[in-house]
Amino acid sequence: MPGESAVLHCDYDLGGDALYAVKWYKEHEEFYRYVPRANPAATSYKVEGVHVDLSKSDSMKVTLHSVGWKTSGLFRCEVSAEKPSFASAQSEARMEVVSLPQEDPVITGVEPQYQIGDEINLNCTSGRSYPESILHWYINEQQVVTPASLVRYPHTHHKHGLISVTLGLKFTLSNRHFLGGSMRVKCTASMSPELWRGDRESVVQSMPVKDMREALLLVKSSSSNIFYPTIILIISLCAIVFWNGD
Repeated sequence: MPGESAVLHCDYDLGGDALYAVKWYKEHEEFYRYVPRANPAATSYKVEGVHVDLSKSDSMKVTLHSVGWKTSGLFRCEVSAEKPSFASAQSEARMEVVSLPQEDPVITGVEPQYQIGDEINLNCTSGRSYPESILHWYINEQQVVTPASLVRYPHTHHKHGLISVTLGLKFTLSNRHFLGGSMRVKCTASMSPELWRGDRESVVQSMPVKDMREALLLVKSSSSNIFYPTIILIISLCAIVFWNGD
């Protein structure tokens, strides 16, 4: 999350060799180096979006403080041994800085009453987040996938790089929409678990990213074929886990 600290670990086994150096890179720029024989052993270099906390960094880890959007990227550690082997190895992983939405999605465009044959025009707007939320509409728990029923709008950009998304829903009300005397129209907002894809899907992090939020519109039927909507806002939490493509 923006403003938090990130601890990047580089685990390695040199066997019987002595460590010569550990070097850290963001993309292709070196930002941290640990050389046991040097004085001081730890050195940091200026790279945009990367702020090293030397007091909490060593040969096995590097700590970044006050991460921001520009901290996101591909990080690589490179380990090399002393003579006589001079062996070296490297590994890389992607880190993303995200901001989860703090607000529920909001459904707008609700009319005071509906009748069979009326055209429903609703909009769902997500809370501000980074990256942007993904919105889905559901009618009676069935996801709406028909392109003609979905209206997509340009994203809204807010300060600090946050983004909100609006997705419209448009359909004609009919008897088939009512199950047990009511129709449930739901909008969900979630964060994508696949924040990055390389040649194959990569494990970014094994801990879950929380937060799927939803808004529910409940339309109840009556004998006069006039339907009065009730807005119910709820929050439901789900686990979205980064996965390995293997």
